[in-house]
Amino acid sequence: MVQSGLLFLFTFFFREMVRGKIQMKRIENATSRQVTFSKRRNGLLKKAYELSVLCDAEVALIIFSQKGRLFDFASSEYVLCILFYAMVLCIVFTRFKY
Repeated sequence: MVQSGLLFLFTFFFREMVRGKIQMKRIENATSRQVTFSKRRNGLLKKAYELSVLCDAEVALIIFSQKGRLFDFASSEYVLCILFYAMVLCIVFTRFKY
């Protein structure tokens, strides 16, 4: 009887601590959107680095912010060269829309 009560308390308190799922929709508040972008950008860059180190993979990542600021990651010189040309193409296509 005591064990079932403890189990109930354990599940009751820790159920509240679980993260809920978020809806995938645009964040309307500009400040919250910028904070979320910054946190997720840093997390994505960290994951790209971890993937390149742990799995010995060649990884390239390009991120453009809402204001057009560029963030990038390349795991090696070879990938950095490819990333550079990809960024140039991205900039050309975003500036000159047909």
